[in-house]
Amino acid sequence: MQTMKKLALVLILAATPALAQEAEPAPAPQAEDEGFSLMEEGMKLLFRGFMTEAQPALDEMAQALQEMQPALDALGEEIGPKITELFALVDDFTNYEMPVILPNGDILIRRTTPLDPKAAPQTEPQPGPNGEIEL
Repeated sequence: MQTMKKLALVLILAATPALAQEAEPAPAPQAEDEGFSLMEEGMKLLFRGFMTEAQPALDEMAQALQEMQPALDALGEEIGPKITELFALVDDFTNYEMPVILPNGDILIRRTTPLDPKAAPQTEPQPGPNGEIEL
């Protein structure tokens, strides 16, 4: 009988840890859509973080551009007519070589194709007060 008590005690003690542990629920199979939506959420969070970090720099750049706007407008009004004259003289930029800076600081832009004599300006440029020619 004592053997029976010992056997019963051993069985009870052996079963106790098994009863104390709860079985973990099996993970539910994930649909492919759920995996992609998690990745989408991760990318959204990543880009939100980038925007949060970059926002102060973007705000500073916008402020600087607003401060520069009057100066840029004045520059456009001053240079605009001269650029228009330049485009009237230069028919196609592919007809010219790369500019060369001479030792005296002059910039020389050679034409790769000869100029049609019919398209040449009708009036010769007039020298200025110091002998320079305005093109």
